[in-house]
Amino acid sequence: MITIYINNEAQKIKAEKFLNEVLDGILQNIAFGTAIAVNNKVISKNDWGNYSLKEDDKILIIKASQGG
Repeated sequence: MITIYINNEAQKIKAEKFLNEVLDGILQNIAFGTAIAVNNKVISKNDWGNYSLKEDDKILIIKASQGG
């Protein structure tokens, strides 16, 4: 098990998980306008399945909203 942080909340996950596997458990429907950053670097949605998470990674989920 490793510890990662999702929006500053600690989560324990199995080692050697990919970003998309973790997000599938969190986001049921990944809406248009959702961005994911790991350790302050935005990860393209196309790369979520190739991005292997490591101990202490910090994931930030950003959802765009309308407004002015």
